[in-house]
Amino acid sequence: MKEKPAELSSTFKHIVRIANVDLPGNKPIRIALSAIKGVGVTLADAACSIAKVTRDHKTGNLTSEEVEKINAIISNPSQYGVPAWMLNHRKDFETGEDKHYLSGNLHFVQENDLKRLKKIRSLRGIRHIRGLPVRGQRTRSNFRKGKGKVVGVAKKKEAAPAKAPAPAGKKEK
Repeated sequence: MKEKPAELSSTFKHIVRIANVDLPGNKPIRIALSAIKGVGVTLADAACSIAKVTRDHKTGNLTSEEVEKINAIISNPSQYGVPAWMLNHRKDFETGEDKHYLSGNLHFVQENDLKRLKKIRSLRGIRHIRGLPVRGQRTRSNFRKGKGKVVGVAKKKEAAPAKAPAPAGKKEK
């Protein structure tokens, strides 16, 4: 007798809700978690290892306890021992703490940070206002969208050839 494929088992869920985002059940958990804004594959791998779930495990086959554990880890990773360099909002301006934001909150916090930089007229803020690259990239050949053609080296126009001096023995008429 054949075994049922994992997707056809009675406990398989086609949609799993983690961090208020519907994740597809047929994808591996590490890929499905990266669909949440603010969660990359590295953080998803860390959450899986902390929750003791195989990262290639299909999302639809997770038990409700595993889903709750992963949801708790994703919501507050620093509480579960995730290193600070994995968090997406380090050294908060107001509190100085390392924090991790997801989806709508992440967008709101990033927008407020940009508004603050623009308001205090820092170099980064001014670069954002002008639509220029902020982190030191070159601007001569890249970032030319809406700024005209590529700025290159202009070729010198060829000068008209000079008249040859008349031979000394002949006079011009």
